[in-house]
Amino acid sequence: MEYKVVLYTEGLLGSILLGQSKVDQKKFSKFLNIHAEEGWEVVTMEREIRRTLLIFAREAFMVILKRKKKK
Repeated sequence: MEYKVVLYTEGLLGSILLGQSKVDQKKFSKFLNIHAEEGWEVVTMEREIRRTLLIFAREAFMVILKRKKKK
């Protein structure tokens, strides 16, 4: 097995304009499906709020993926 840790965040623009930015479900699904097509499977994920410039907040997910090691 091999593992990969990926951080998924939304763009900074929503944080600046709205004061915070939430993850778009459609974009996040697309992100997960792209990795699934490469053979990656989600093991676990953790939601966090990331601060930018001490004022703006945006939602992020740390995603741990695994797949069979390619030979």
